[in-house]
Amino acid sequence: MNTTTQTFAGTPWKQGIKDAIPLLGGYIPVAISFGLISVQSGFSVLETILISTFIYAGASQFLFVAMAASGAPLWLVVIMTLLINARHIVYGPNLSPYLNHDKKWLPLMHGLTDQIFALAHARLPQLPDQARLGWYTGAAMLAWLSWIAGTALGAIAGGELTQRWPLINDILPFALPALFFVLIVPRCNNRLWTLTIALSAVSAVILKVLGYPNVAIPLAALCGAALFYALKNQRDMGGR
Repeated sequence: MNTTTQTFAGTPWKQGIKDAIPLLGGYIPVAISFGLISVQSGFSVLETILISTFIYAGASQFLFVAMAASGAPLWLVVIMTLLINARHIVYGPNLSPYLNHDKKWLPLMHGLTDQIFALAHARLPQLPDQARLGWYTGAAMLAWLSWIAGTALGAIAGGELTQRWPLINDILPFALPALFFVLIVPRCNNRLWTLTIALSAVSAVILKVLGYPNVAIPLAALCGAALFYALKNQRDMGGR
């Protein structure tokens, strides 16, 4: 990844919004799907919107709604939601080198999602220190508000949309994977990242085909991480 600081012109938060616009193609369809499923599970429109506003956790919201609708105890719902979001423990240390000690960062971490993390991890090193807070605020706010808007649309009109255009039911599940694909492809700009991502993808597919879908992604991630550090150490030692 190129970490050379780029000359920044313009308002940081506007640049953050501009950089985050491509995320809407994945956020809004998935949020519409959540809004529809939540209402169908017995939550009101207001409750559905509040879930997206305050929990704002993607897959955890689907799990929350499904478990609550099935009558699962609250403690179990909370534990499962926290387990799914445990990946944020890794996100924080990876972003911390690019954040200053301004306490304004703390409430903004509510807007840290998988996609915002990937975008921020690529863009923050390229921005001057004084522009990072504004940039992140713009990007995170756009993503958050688009998720809330998509949820509201799904909760209010999702049923009518899917009845009028049944194809939407087939398209919505592909929105989020397509978004991750768009975020990953720019990383394939050198041999190290290309081989890492390729191994992770192939490993996940093989494990899925072999009948291990629940462990396919974490094991594939471990395979990719192991290859990344092995190749990186080999390159570093070769450069000495």
